[in-house]
Amino acid sequence: MSNRESYVFWRMANALITEHGYRIIQLFENQRELWLEKMENRNAPVIRMLLENMDWGNAMQRDIEFTAANGESVRKQLGRNKLDVINIYISEFPPVDDYKFRLENPFVFPDKNKTTVHSFLFARGISETAFQLLSTRLGKDLQFSIADDYSEQEIHLQKKAAVDYAINQVKQDRAILQNSKPLFTYVFIIIQIAAFLWLELNGGSTNTSTLIKYGAKVNQLIDQGEWWRFITPVFLHIGLLHLVMNTISLYFLGTLVERIYGRFRFLLIYLIAGFAGVIASFIFSPNLSAGASGAIFGCFGALLYFGAANRKLFLRTMGLNVIIILIINLVFGFTTSGIDNAGHLGGLAGGFLAAGITHFPKKRSVLRQLGFLILTGGIVWASLSYAFSGSGHSQDESTVLVLAQDYLKQNNYQKAYELLSRFEGTSESPTERTYFLLSYVEIKQGKLDDAKLHLQQAIKLDSGFHEAYFNLALVNLEQNDLEQAKINAQKAADLEPDQEEYSALVQEINGRLQSSGEEE
Repeated sequence: MSNRESYVFWRMANALITEHGYRIIQLFENQRELWLEKMENRNAPVIRMLLENMDWGNAMQRDIEFTAANGESVRKQLGRNKLDVINIYISEFPPVDDYKFRLENPFVFPDKNKTTVHSFLFARGISETAFQLLSTRLGKDLQFSIADDYSEQEIHLQKKAAVDYAINQVKQDRAILQNSKPLFTYVFIIIQIAAFLWLELNGGSTNTSTLIKYGAKVNQLIDQGEWWRFITPVFLHIGLLHLVMNTISLYFLGTLVERIYGRFRFLLIYLIAGFAGVIASFIFSPNLSAGASGAIFGCFGALLYFGAANRKLFLRTMGLNVIIILIINLVFGFTTSGIDNAGHLGGLAGGFLAAGITHFPKKRSVLRQLGFLILTGGIVWASLSYAFSGSGHSQDESTVLVLAQDYLKQNNYQKAYELLSRFEGTSESPTERTYFLLSYVEIKQGKLDDAKLHLQQAIKLDSGFHEAYFNLALVNLEQNDLEQAKINAQKAADLEPDQEEYSALVQEINGRLQSSGEEE
């Protein structure tokens, strides 16, 4: 093997690596066999180069079959459905026997037919044709002039340029992906575990009243000025499974994002994404909610921004996995009940925008960052303006009722009345439970006429609502309408005959009616 062939081997490898974006998969110890790939382009072929004299066609055939078997292993490792291998032989002379038919048609690996090998031979007298065929196959001009001989120094320079470039690319990738060691990820994990334990010790993490008390997202309370609920839900979790799932997700995604963006940038991304997720939930979801899911989806958003800014590195390293996991999470969210998809999507968008504001360590892009800052500020302002416009969000009846009951436990009848009457006035279809609880508050406030109307509405919606009949009888009795009180009390007793209180009220009313008749 002359220096001429060694030079061609390393000059071609150098061009593929430095000019066309290929990376070294494997360089054999003898430095005569090299495998290259472009991970960011799943349709790009893998290239195998071999520096060896091909004396006989049957030896070439055996090597082609060997290359196909190795290519199949590479296909499985890369997770590709199909793989094309460009097999380049660099030999001093072509085989002495018939060999051309072995190059004219690609060889297909017989197992599953998913790996195809296209072979090209560079040798004295045929290199120009091989250059043309290879350039056409790759869609890249790889041709260069070849002299009769080269010095060891010239070969060394080509080899060094190719290998040094590949090593520097790996170092640059590592530098981008390892800007700092995670810190705030672990801080947030500790905070949400501590918050969960606190909830468990003070009423339970699945207890609605406890969640409301300690900062869950409740639209009605945010309406009343408790804006701190735009951030506190990020650290609360509803049940152990919810905590475990979000803690695992935060550990893997948070550490990755914090390594890429650095500690302070990650802190901003996480909090802004969490805030954006709660805003979106406030606008589009009436339900009480809590959890770090919006902020965790913000980590996905930050990784997508990283992919937009560093497309090749993103696709070469984590891209496909991130996109697949994100799609799975979104599909799961939209096909499972009880998931706050608005919060997830809001967090995803918030994380992307926050990453645009912070950008990357040691890489300033002032105009871009300013543009993202203005865009984010505009979206937040418009969202909050719409949310507080009166029709910008809906309310969850079960949360309203729990909140009203908490007010009643505190003897705060005025707040309970304001909450229930506002909901009754804005909701399209309040249930009998709202009318009943509202009537109870009105009774406590002495608004008997209003209470009577709301109890009648509750009975209209549920004719078997015995408690409503009983309370209505009490209102009738208070207003000295004994006949109507008797009718309603008797109805309650008929619906619930085991309730002694109902029977006692019927007897009391009958006694009053009898006394009233005797007086007449």
